[in-house]
Amino acid sequence: MTVERTLDTVVFDLGNVLLDWDRRYLFGKIFDDPVELEHFLTVVCPMSWHLGLDKGRPWPELAAEALARGPAYAHAIDAYRSRWQETIPGAIGGTVAILEELAAAGVPLYAISNFSGELYRETAPRFPFLRHFRGLVISGDERLLKPDPAIYERLAALHGVELGRSVFIDDSLPNVTGATRVGMHALHFTTPERLRADLVALGFPLR
Repeated sequence: MTVERTLDTVVFDLGNVLLDWDRRYLFGKIFDDPVELEHFLTVVCPMSWHLGLDKGRPWPELAAEALARGPAYAHAIDAYRSRWQETIPGAIGGTVAILEELAAAGVPLYAISNFSGELYRETAPRFPFLRHFRGLVISGDERLLKPDPAIYERLAALHGVELGRSVFIDDSLPNVTGATRVGMHALHFTTPERLRADLVALGFPLR
């Protein structure tokens, strides 16, 4: 059963909601040994280190830190930056279709993403559907990371979005929780099919 719609704005995460992102897409090509691959991604360049990139820390600083942990991996550390686009081989088609339908219906669309500002600007031209966003909050530019409440509030401050009338979509449960703490209605993304059903139930104009 649908509900009366008091929600009129949709806010998307990008990575693993609209963009298919995994570091293993790149480093699976570089490392033949799965044990060495895991060592690189958990010790030399762990996700805690990667979040520094998303928070806007300069690449030379991050590269130097990784090199200190794994001096034998200089080639792979360099690839982390020079071959970044290989970590995003394409889009998640089912979610893009939802985005396109919402845009065609005139639904206000925005994005909040943990993403290096520099890398986002390199990536965006590959995906024309990103033009549908009326505004984006990119963590690397704002020096904030989800689920910090301030990053959601930055969307309101920069773009005049009323958070209480917005639905936020993210594949990370902590990020979903962070959105609810600032008054947004939030959906945990698992599949495009589930997302479509959830948005229809909230009254959004989707088939």
